[in-house]
Amino acid sequence: MPDRGPSFTVKIAQTEDELRAAQRLRYDVFVRELGGGGEMVDHEAGLEQDRFDPFFDHMLAIDNDTAEVIGVYRLLPGDRAEEVGQFYSEDEYDLSVLKASGRKLLELGRSCVHPAYRGGTAMYHLWHGLAGYVAEHEIDVLFGVASFHGTDVQALAQPLSMLHHNHLAPAELRVRAQPASYVDMNLVPATELDRRKAMLAVPALIKAYLRLGGFVGDGAFIDHGFNTTDVCLILDTARMNERQRRIYAGASPDR
Repeated sequence: MPDRGPSFTVKIAQTEDELRAAQRLRYDVFVRELGGGGEMVDHEAGLEQDRFDPFFDHMLAIDNDTAEVIGVYRLLPGDRAEEVGQFYSEDEYDLSVLKASGRKLLELGRSCVHPAYRGGTAMYHLWHGLAGYVAEHEIDVLFGVASFHGTDVQALAQPLSMLHHNHLAPAELRVRAQPASYVDMNLVPATELDRRKAMLAVPALIKAYLRLGGFVGDGAFIDHGFNTTDVCLILDTARMNERQRRIYAGASPDR
């Protein structure tokens, strides 16, 4: 019988130890691998953390064979954002159109998978867990910032322009980068885009949300602390077609 690979358990962190395991994986990916940082990062303990962590739910993917946390998602329902006083991404984006929509919102963030598990099924297991969370909390719109590595906007001109021309959110969902830090994504005319080259430069997570029918907000944000160029992704569950729903729920994308 062929090796079917690792099996996973997906759950919300319930203990301080589980939260620390998520923060250790985030440190390995965002700090060690990508060169990020932050005021509350604990380099001695190897923990990537911030002031928002106590308010988020932390979804974990655990390898059942090793009991190691190999994937994480950070989730903040809209009603809990009121306790914090803001969504995490409001430092980067004006979310007024979403907050005024009357729809139930869920902010996603800090999504990462251990390098050894990328390209496998770990992300689909996280999506399946996310789909269950969305159903349980009756979420309408998911959103959050996703990142390109590096802060050289001109080096990212093709992929940013492709997102702007082909995947810009409709007006009722179109969040906009905060005025003081707004970076125009319309850097290359649509007629001059090399779509293949542009898509090759788009990170896998952003591509995944585009396949699900996701959009991007207006403008990018340069996060020097994390050494990234951020875009805001928005996914309206009501707009997903049946194939997209199956992918989102954890089915194979080619079934």
